[in-house]
Amino acid sequence: MIRIIFPLLVGIAALFSGASIAQSGIRLADDAPDTYTVVKGDTLWDISGRFLREPWRWPEVWRLNRDQIRNPHLIYPGQVVMLDRSGPWLTIGRRIGGSDKLQPQVHTEALESAVPSIPVHIIEPFLNKPLVVDQANLEGAATIVATETSRVMTGAGDTVFAKNVDAGTEVWQIMRPARPLKDPLKGEIIGYEADYLGTARVIERGELATLEILSAVEEIGTGDLMLPSEPPSVFAYVPHAPEHEVEGRVVSIYRGVSETGRLHVVALNAGGREGLEAGHVLSLFRNRGTAVYRGSEGKETFNLPEKRYGLVFVFRVFERVSYALVMETDGPVTVGDAVRKP
Repeated sequence: MIRIIFPLLVGIAALFSGASIAQSGIRLADDAPDTYTVVKGDTLWDISGRFLREPWRWPEVWRLNRDQIRNPHLIYPGQVVMLDRSGPWLTIGRRIGGSDKLQPQVHTEALESAVPSIPVHIIEPFLNKPLVVDQANLEGAATIVATETSRVMTGAGDTVFAKNVDAGTEVWQIMRPARPLKDPLKGEIIGYEADYLGTARVIERGELATLEILSAVEEIGTGDLMLPSEPPSVFAYVPHAPEHEVEGRVVSIYRGVSETGRLHVVALNAGGREGLEAGHVLSLFRNRGTAVYRGSEGKETFNLPEKRYGLVFVFRVFERVSYALVMETDGPVTVGDAVRKP
């Protein structure tokens, strides 16, 4: 449980003055309400979308007073978000009983009931499991070379033997490099998307390490690779635009489908090398192709302008690849679509 004291209106300790907010071009939604009561299942992106045309910009207008609450994500169902159109600014309070009055009170909630920035349950499986490995990782990765029973495939509770097991790592994640990720423009392989298989723990060391399989989501066999297990992470990044220009493409869609939509995961051919970081918001652009016009001057070919049609939220970054959640789209997201600074 976590105990937080909320005043009549929790003040907004903004990074910007009211004048700079107005100059930033933040626009209210056409049907923005004066108040909104938070309900279970809301995200800060969803709530802000009721008030702003660009909901990902909520940190610029909705910054809680850190003297009163240190984590800006601790907003709970039942609280009332209030719009001050002069900024615009968003403030929060809490209705008492059935009246419309707001007043200070002690608010006690389980931490897990707080409203997240985006739907974390969708990206949680992607936060710690190996997703992308490059050629260097493949060449030096620990590898399962045998099983105790000589069965082709094993599962939880079984014993396996592996080479190249680092002496300082006890728990390992087991993966299988399944699909090469190719840059849509250059055609070069920029990494290998991994299938997560499970975890294993070292129980004896030697020329070959002996490991017990702790968990398995698929059958595990010889030739499967292992990477050191990463500690659980808490995703708490707020959305923001990159400070620099970004040019990237959708390189794959999770589970290998040809197109996807809102609240699904895509891989991009840009990562840490291009300056991307978790929390970056990028615009999606659809390639409309070319058009051929036959007129008095003969046949002419024109490249049609791209269409800006959605937004993605970057949540995990590798050297040359990053993973993002599709937050808004007015059509299908396909491999090869462009991503840029919004």
